[in-house]
Amino acid sequence: MKIVLPGGTGHVGRLLERAWTAAGHQVTVLTRQPVRPNEVGWNGRGPGRWLETVDGSDLVVNLAGRSVNCRYNQANVQEMWDSRIHSTEAIGRAIAIADRPPKLWLQMSTATIYAHRFDAPNDEDTGLLGGAEPDVPSYWSSSVGLARAWERTQQLADTPYTRKVALRTSMVMSHEPGGAFEALLRLTRLGLGGPVAGGRQYMSWIHGEDFVRALDFLVEHPELTGPVNLAAPAPLPYREFVRELRHAAGVPFGLPATRWMAELGALAARSDTELLLKSRRVTPGRLLAAGFSFTHPHWPGAAAALVRQTRADRVVRAVGQPREPLRSSV
Repeated sequence: MKIVLPGGTGHVGRLLERAWTAAGHQVTVLTRQPVRPNEVGWNGRGPGRWLETVDGSDLVVNLAGRSVNCRYNQANVQEMWDSRIHSTEAIGRAIAIADRPPKLWLQMSTATIYAHRFDAPNDEDTGLLGGAEPDVPSYWSSSVGLARAWERTQQLADTPYTRKVALRTSMVMSHEPGGAFEALLRLTRLGLGGPVAGGRQYMSWIHGEDFVRALDFLVEHPELTGPVNLAAPAPLPYREFVRELRHAAGVPFGLPATRWMAELGALAARSDTELLLKSRRVTPGRLLAAGFSFTHPHWPGAAAALVRQTRADRVVRAVGQPREPLRSSV
């Protein structure tokens, strides 16, 4: 297949590029600063040579958007908004004018669109969208509003010959450098992998291997359109999540953090506590109903596999050998 990855230089983009290139697909990455032969420049807004990559492609996976791992001040929120909405509009226009539009447009979205809750999981059919929950910081609604606008922008794009799927993605856990797992494992090894604010909040996640396989599955199942949750079927409270990570890493203790300690830590790390404190209890209803089978459905096994692979990567880097490529089934 001919695959285009707008915004594909981040953690998830590298994960997909490596897997799909190993599977023999032609992968073109759209980025603001192209440096490699398979990268093409774009600004996430207007026309350019990048339009040629979309015309005649088989699959577009739009990953573009400023990282949410930042302080939620006015400037950063505006940049998150602009980078997501404008890039999605640009991809929609490119597909609309293409002589040979792609068959499938996978648009990154987020599991943050769902409500902060503890009582029941959120799937695509029965889940509650967030934005009006009581007893949460008022600014959390801005993340939900952005997620809704992000999906609505894809929905409104005039692309009648291209199937559209919004990827409501939970935290992707991969041994690929630069991702959430690397950061969490580092904190755990420092003895800081304890529960935060009691740890009742649910953690939704997906192993990187299953993330790639789920996108392969969406390619192969044309009946799936609209929002699809990309999350393992067994979300768990954060206190259990970090306990299992400590066990996998062989770390006996993790210092717990109160809410105010989390606020100080987020300030020092130039991040925001919503990433830790919001209860994201998300399940993959549509994937499971369509017959998708997770390789890593439960966190204890996934955490152990990720720690093993991280250690193996360290050995490979030490001896200077190439990494084992991720595999794709497409």
